[in-house]
Amino acid sequence: MKTIIHKAADRGSGDYGWLKPNYYFSFGEYRDSSKVHFGLLRVLNDDFIAGGGAFPTHPHDNMEIVTIPFTGALKHKDSTGGAGVIKAGDVQIMSAGTGVQHSEANASSTDPVTLFQIWVFPKERNIKPRYDQRSFDVSERTNKWQTVISPREEDNALWINQDARFSLANLETGKELNYSNAFSGNGVYLVVIKGSIEINGRQLDKRDAIGISEADNFVVKASADAELLAIEVPMAD
Repeated sequence: MKTIIHKAADRGSGDYGWLKPNYYFSFGEYRDSSKVHFGLLRVLNDDFIAGGGAFPTHPHDNMEIVTIPFTGALKHKDSTGGAGVIKAGDVQIMSAGTGVQHSEANASSTDPVTLFQIWVFPKERNIKPRYDQRSFDVSERTNKWQTVISPREEDNALWINQDARFSLANLETGKELNYSNAFSGNGVYLVVIKGSIEINGRQLDKRDAIGISEADNFVVKASADAELLAIEVPMAD
């Protein structure tokens, strides 16, 4: 097993008034040559959007873009005709493909939104752009993995144009949970959304992350009640 640790305190950050992001990988004005990507995972931004805050309409192409909100509600609108509001328990995906214009805005003028925005390089380039979102039953991830993004029909998840899988889990103190790759040879970027865990002899706390490669399974133990996100991606084209 090969691992790389990204501590929460070592992330990049910004303050744009209405937007306060933390960056796990180089993005925008934040540059760190040691943190450009993990396999085909290119972007993981931990965003705080103040009430009334909005990303104006802007373009994307050839990227799989996943949004996972934790608090508040976010409005989305794009040039494919996709539109919706997502909140905690929901997951959204957009395949930018040949090119799409979209905007995102806090649905509230007063309450903040917190979310992860994640970009994964696509498997097939220049596909027709698409948008989808779904509400997931949070109780279905207690002490087990709930797959929310996957190209495999049997996972009953939102489809992604890549051999990648996103899974969420709420792990109670003292419980252990095994993760097994959906695709052999993939790596997993595991983020502690809340709480604390032990993995491979290391303790990780809130918003810490670990990249795991050269292993098709591993075990996580909660040293305090923990919420986890596992992003499984190919390590090379």
